[in-house]
Amino acid sequence: MAPVEEEKIPVSRKNRQAGFTVRNVLFTTDFSSISEAALPYAAAICRRFGGTLHAAHILSDTSLLMATGGIDYVSLGTMYESAQADAKQKLEQMAARCERIPHRIYIGHGPVWSCLENVIQQNEIDLIVMGTHGRTGLGRLVLGSVAENIQRHAPCPVLTVGPKISGHAKLPMVPSDRRDLAPPELELQQIVFATNFERNAAQNTNVVVSLAESFEARVTLVHVIEDYTQLGSRPGPIEETVGRLQALVPKGAALQYAPETVVEFGRAAEEIVRTASEREADLIVLGARPAAEVGTTHLPWSTAHQVIAGAHCPVLTLRADGH
Repeated sequence: MAPVEEEKIPVSRKNRQAGFTVRNVLFTTDFSSISEAALPYAAAICRRFGGTLHAAHILSDTSLLMATGGIDYVSLGTMYESAQADAKQKLEQMAARCERIPHRIYIGHGPVWSCLENVIQQNEIDLIVMGTHGRTGLGRLVLGSVAENIQRHAPCPVLTVGPKISGHAKLPMVPSDRRDLAPPELELQQIVFATNFERNAAQNTNVVVSLAESFEARVTLVHVIEDYTQLGSRPGPIEETVGRLQALVPKGAALQYAPETVVEFGRAAEEIVRTASEREADLIVLGARPAAEVGTTHLPWSTAHQVIAGAHCPVLTLRADGH
């Protein structure tokens, strides 16, 4: 999918942080208020790391038919042209809010993931940023979850902005009529990394530590024991878990503060959200795997979805294979 417009501003690399680098950020939107709430985070990340913002909107035949209440396929081409022109105008307006940041816009037609996958591959996307309504239960089944589908397939980290973000973790949208305003600054003071000791958990911890070093943030490593009925059957399970958490932190890490390790008991999603809320976290980081590959050592995507739905800060999802 080729870009329909390119901002001809050279990409600055001077502010790129060592360790965790973001050169290209993909922001996906359906133009809802939920998805647009993620734009300030995409812009702030690009500003912080000197990256390029890639904004994409995907048109599908299904969405066009639903928007019109049904239309014959002879008229579908005309409808698509109109929808494409409307989408281009909206993307241009959104990009205008980020005019100080190098950016490109894309409009695709077809299955969402197939279109986005092309953008990711062609532009070496390092991070995907998106908003989600965070629905669970029946509402999620009826409406589907584009966000979760992207998370399942993305070859890079995904930053998801859920519906309950509040407090200092919530970045304000740059007003459309104030192009002279710079995007908000990204600040991370507290990062909560929840792990079930998934494959490559140490590599994911390196990402967390790199972020904490760049932002001089505090880090809390948390593991939730959901089945604790057998805790008394052998000595030291809690101490053993704390030791495993501590061992994840690389030796020689230049952290401003000593990492905190926490072991909780109960439902994973609820305890992760509670731990983050108590510490007023600016970011939750999860290591997870697709549901088909979930075992006892992996956080399932259902847990990740529940965390995103309830979190008061953005959630960064790292694939358990190191992405």
